[in-house]
Amino acid sequence: MILITGANGQIGIDLADALVERLGEGEVLVTDLRSPESLRPGRKYDVLDVTYMESVEKIVGSYKIDTIYHLAGILSATGQRHPELAWNVNVNGVRNVLEAARKYNCRVFWPSSIAVFGPTTPKVNTPQETVTEPGTMYGATKVTGELLCKFHADHHQMDIRSVRFPGIISYSTPPGGGTTDWAVDMFFQAVNHGSYTCFVTEETRMPMMYMPDAVQSILDIMDYENDGITVRTSYNLAAFSFSAGELAAAIRRHIPHFKCFYEPDFRQAIADSWPSSIDDSRARHDWKWQPHYSLEAMVSDMLIHVRAKIATS
Repeated sequence: MILITGANGQIGIDLADALVERLGEGEVLVTDLRSPESLRPGRKYDVLDVTYMESVEKIVGSYKIDTIYHLAGILSATGQRHPELAWNVNVNGVRNVLEAARKYNCRVFWPSSIAVFGPTTPKVNTPQETVTEPGTMYGATKVTGELLCKFHADHHQMDIRSVRFPGIISYSTPPGGGTTDWAVDMFFQAVNHGSYTCFVTEETRMPMMYMPDAVQSILDIMDYENDGITVRTSYNLAAFSFSAGELAAAIRRHIPHFKCFYEPDFRQAIADSWPSSIDDSRARHDWKWQPHYSLEAMVSDMLIHVRAKIATS
């Protein structure tokens, strides 16, 4: 059976749908700190706090888990405001999951982030092997998690796989405290109100990815033969980069009256410390990573789903 932690979050809902479709009913266990308000079919539910080792081991052992998708975590902006919480969830949680996986011989997927990079990292076409000196607590927890994954893979011969996600754009869940939340919220505000006040500048450029590509990347890396995986920290991953102004212009091609205003807040400094584009050639070579959505295709599809979601809410 497959376990997903943090399954109520941005990636978890869509990943669970994909895995249920692939594996059938009853083969996916989704967990979070609390049960969701509405239960989706085809999966089992339980409650799990990953910061407690005993709870993680109990879940993994009692459900006979063989693969763990460990998605539970505190995002960047929230982590900057609550650093102790970020460390406890993002570092101790990863360690607990890895130790339980070692005990029960589980495969593990864990998402890292472009937040591992910082002001000393090359900002354009950031390479796979480069300086990782983040300026945020979130970034520090992700670097630590990468090193924990590598340690367990190297010293315990565990099958652990990871990617460094850029900002992820999704219509399934509301923004959850990340520095790239503007790229999601802009769509909902454009459809709902025809205007949006963005918390980064118009020129702020960041790597992004549409959720269907993010989910597919997880499935692809986990499907690939173990011998082909050469990076045991985390693979760089990219789809496209755009600025806040470019996204606003792309939305305006569909909603001509849309207006975007810019009032940078504390998240601007975090965004400025991250890359503007990513070199993911290693992932494309090792396990044949290839995104499907361009910026224009993503914007068109997002607006269709955002309109439908708002109409039924």
